[in-house]
Amino acid sequence: MSNSINTGDTAFMILCTAMVCLMTPGLAFFYGGLARKNNILIIMGQSFVSVGVTTLMWIFGGFGLAFGTDFHGIIGNPADFFLMKNVGTLANLLHGATIPFLMFFAFQLMFCVITVPLMTGAFADRLTMKGYILLLIGWNLLIYFPVCHWVWGGGFLSNFNFKDFAGGTVIHTTAGFGSLATILYLGQRKLTEQQKSQHNNLMIAAIGTGLLWFGWFGFNSGGALRADIQAVNAFVSTFVALATSLTVWILFAKFKKGYYDFVDILTGSVAGLATITPCAGYVKPTEAIAIGAIAAIICNLAVDFRKKKGWDDALDVWGVHGIGGFTGTILIGIFGTGASLVTTSGLNALLVQILGVCFVAAYAFIITRLILIVSSKITRIETTEEEQEKGLDMEFFHQSTYDE
Repeated sequence: MSNSINTGDTAFMILCTAMVCLMTPGLAFFYGGLARKNNILIIMGQSFVSVGVTTLMWIFGGFGLAFGTDFHGIIGNPADFFLMKNVGTLANLLHGATIPFLMFFAFQLMFCVITVPLMTGAFADRLTMKGYILLLIGWNLLIYFPVCHWVWGGGFLSNFNFKDFAGGTVIHTTAGFGSLATILYLGQRKLTEQQKSQHNNLMIAAIGTGLLWFGWFGFNSGGALRADIQAVNAFVSTFVALATSLTVWILFAKFKKGYYDFVDILTGSVAGLATITPCAGYVKPTEAIAIGAIAAIICNLAVDFRKKKGWDDALDVWGVHGIGGFTGTILIGIFGTGASLVTTSGLNALLVQILGVCFVAAYAFIITRLILIVSSKITRIETTEEEQEKGLDMEFFHQSTYDE
């Protein structure tokens, strides 16, 4: 521990943490607007439920599992910071040397809170609230905490110099491939194609997208853990990738289909954000142009592949977040630079990035499926055909968003 607290860095991280916190209700609006009109509250509620459950898990051992004393590169010691023991106002030299360790605790908590909610757009209409809570608890415990430790907490991937600046692997790849396991396990919705594609309010989805844009600046810039050149670089690179991906996605959609719709605009921007996340602090803004363009094309093709395979990913979480984070993690090995803009890319770095992200993707997929199998033995986790037809809001909340 150290007492070398910098007030400017601390103020910056307070702001970044608040911005990332805003992303969870922003995600709720984004998914809520894209959902069917009788499934709005359930998908929004799943985001808010994560705030409560995940925060308590983080306090009661989760933070220690992620950032506690390393055990053979696999997991941290939950006792280190259990009930916020040793989490105080002094700085930790390994995790934010100029900010209070309590601030690092809060910033990393916001990352954890939003990860499982990212998955909810994939399995819309198909998971009961009990099933979701079991998934949330098991997923945090068996996937998020370990992977976070491997990459950011001194685990085996960090020892191989694997890089993930702000969560392309820890958050987007895990959530994306976890969601793929979920939709393959739960299967198709018992709905017509027209019902599946109904969006209740695109204006609300646009508001949610805007909140995600805003929060993502804190998400990526905060990865620097201080108000410095790397944070500024991440800030600008984030917006450049967003704008480029949005534009290229629209053009690509127009080329393929002969038209683009409003959802293409929203989705294209999110694809760029998910892809730039792992490399935002390691690339120059000019390189973010190429990353944004690659994001639009690769993620768009992934969505097409998903449709061809018949996977019922309701809001294309795998194709956008999963493949976006996966692609961006690999691109670090091609475009990656250090905080001083000295290149760290090369064949060895590229191989480390590829092997590392492939391992995490496979791990998230397999463990998610196992969590679902065990959960189904405990309680009914799958919704019935009647519940899907009627909608889950009345079934689980006895409320509806709109007056019929």
